[in-house]
Amino acid sequence: MHRVERITSRQNAVVKRFRDLARAPRVGAPAGAGNHDGEILLDGEHLVLEALACGVPIEIAAFADRQADGDRSSLGRLVKDVQQHGGRPLLVSQQVLAAMSPVRQPSGVVAIARARPSDAGAIFAATRGAGPRLAIALVLAGLQDPGNVGAAIRAAAAFGAAGVIAIAGTANPFGWKALRGAMGGTFRVAVAAHGTLEDVVAAARAEQVRLVAAVPRGGTALSRVNLREPTAIILGSEGAGVSGSTLAAAQETVTIPMQRPVDSLNVAVAAALILYEASRQMAGL
Repeated sequence: MHRVERITSRQNAVVKRFRDLARAPRVGAPAGAGNHDGEILLDGEHLVLEALACGVPIEIAAFADRQADGDRSSLGRLVKDVQQHGGRPLLVSQQVLAAMSPVRQPSGVVAIARARPSDAGAIFAATRGAGPRLAIALVLAGLQDPGNVGAAIRAAAAFGAAGVIAIAGTANPFGWKALRGAMGGTFRVAVAAHGTLEDVVAAARAEQVRLVAAVPRGGTALSRVNLREPTAIILGSEGAGVSGSTLAAAQETVTIPMQRPVDSLNVAVAAALILYEASRQMAGL
């Protein structure tokens, strides 16, 4: 292993790069993966390991020097892994790491990687392909909580969805909070982070994908919706749900039956239930 560089000043230009990424806008899906030419911020050992396992290029990874000393610790081994994969590992003090990390209590490593965003057309085309993937894509329309966006992506990866499309007005799926919520799922499922509702409708029509809006009441019961054919499930905002214009674009609505007086679910939970039902139908159960 080559000698690892050390950074001792909070004023270093590399520290500023990390700070800028942490402050990137979280709402309003951008035209690419972010505002930094596809750069994404990974906080924590698990995300860095997931990125390496999925072949996501890691440019720089900063490690707390006391926790990453030698090859005996897990962080020490991760320093070597980052270097072997072409990344630039850095050793920093706890104070410098605190300036680089977006969280109040840094876990020991923070990294800058390169995102691999997809697009709506490719994701919809994947709903028609053979193989282990479901014929289902998620369209996130107005989800403002990055934790919910990440959790929905995690569910999509867990059940083998064709992909996730975050349209304008949704928290950036490549922002650090959403990436943490996805727990590496962003690297295991196709994610599109740009476009409008009109773009999604046009792409769905081009690929002959049915648009189904999830609504809290009045839709077809989940178990009665055919999820074996190419389908895009539209999930609306946490409070207002699917907007009127989005609802008008859908060919069908779906509702998850619930016991009264409960009349709504967390949007990520709803996504997971719909994807589970799709996987159940695909398995012929």
